[in-house]
Formats: sequence, C-alpha cells, structure tokens
Amino acid sequence: MTDTTARVHELNLYRQYFDLVAAGTKTIEVRVKYPHLADIAVGDTIRFRIKGTDEICEVKVKRVTEYPDFEALLDGEGPSHVNPTASREQQLANIRAIYLPEKEALGTLAIEIELFVAVPQSKD
Repeated sequence: MTDTTARVHELNLYRQYFDLVAAGTKTIEVRVKYPHLADIAVGDTIRFRIKGTDEICEVKVKRVTEYPDFEALLDGEGPSHVNPTASREQQLANIRAIYLPEKEALGTLAIEIELFVAVPQSKD
C-alpha cells in the first residue's frame, strides 16, 4: 500500500523570487535534486518563506520534471516561466551563483506550481 497523502514542504526563497511567486507570474520553481526533495509530488503544497521573516506564500505542485542540469531545465521549461523578468543568460548566471557545480551535478528539478487563491472568510 502506498501513501498518497499530499504533504506540505517548507522551502525558503529569496525576496525577488518570492514576490514573483506571490504575484502568480513565476510558475516554475527551480531546485537541485536534493534527497529531501525526492518525494515532492503532484498535489503537494509548498509553503515558501522568506528566511528570517513571517512572510509565507503557499502553492500547489502541479508537476515535477527532472533535468540533468540548469541549461536543460531552462530550455525545457522556458525561461519566462522560471523568471519572467530576466533573460535566459541572466537566469543561468543567477541560479549558478546560488548552486555550486557539485550541487548542479546532483540533477535539477523543475517544479510547476500554482498559487493558492485565498478564499474570503465570511464574517458571522
């Protein structure tokens, strides 16, 4: 029997990327294929947080695709889905400034996300 329960993953984001996710314009999150992300699956929730703050943004995982490196990921997903405010070359430089080559060698994940829309609560 397999566990199909959706999980919540807590991940940190830099402010510039957090703002794009919160605006709904960043639809692909890029991560290195670390062991703690191996079980991320469609239907899971990711709770993004700006480190050191209480600001959070929750998204639903729509798809997870593995790539051998960041170049293949950007080519496969389209840079505008990863960061609509930067060119492919800028994005590749920015991602590689975050992740060293030995981390990229683990493989990369393109996580397609969809922003949760808050449902207004009725006041009784």
